[in-house]
Amino acid sequence: MSALVARTGRHQQRYEGGHRLVSGCIPFKYTNLVENSDGTHEKVVEVLMINSTSGPGLVFPKGGWENDETVEEAAIREAVEEAGVRGDIMDFLGHYFFKSKTLQDELSPEGLCKAAMFPLLVKEELQFWPEQNTRQRSWLTIPEAIGLCRHQWMKEALEAFSRWYADQMLSNPKKENHGSGIPRGFDSHLRETCRRS
Repeated sequence: MSALVARTGRHQQRYEGGHRLVSGCIPFKYTNLVENSDGTHEKVVEVLMINSTSGPGLVFPKGGWENDETVEEAAIREAVEEAGVRGDIMDFLGHYFFKSKTLQDELSPEGLCKAAMFPLLVKEELQFWPEQNTRQRSWLTIPEAIGLCRHQWMKEALEAFSRWYADQMLSNPKKENHGSGIPRGFDSHLRETCRRS
């Protein structure tokens, strides 16, 4: 049984301009080094997704940003509550707007939401966490995650994560990688993303 308890209720929920403020993250980790044909090595990056409790497809941890926490603290809390992971917030990916039928209330009657999303480098996977009875974790490559992602706005956040990560590796390739600086699976995805941008 988990000693951690998920927050419930909306009495501390933040709102802005008719939008419920939401905070979330894209948890990621590095898996084994892969040797390229030229003898260089790459780390494979995977992102963590969880099942949606309201329908098919996978999602990233996210939830309401409350009055007694920073937006980063809210993202870290949601990662623990929903996905059972702890880690470090690395940066800010951007704001994403969406509409939710389940989040309609008197302060946001149309269910409008504004989500702040962050990359979260996972340092620990918990054996027990508050929503473990309703959530299952899946570690996926970026292309797999794009294909299984339930919401378009989360796909856009994942594309921002891909660009952010590539920029990190290109600006400091020795930090996490001894090869090209772009992790396996990112190169073709980034080319496609850049063509659409």
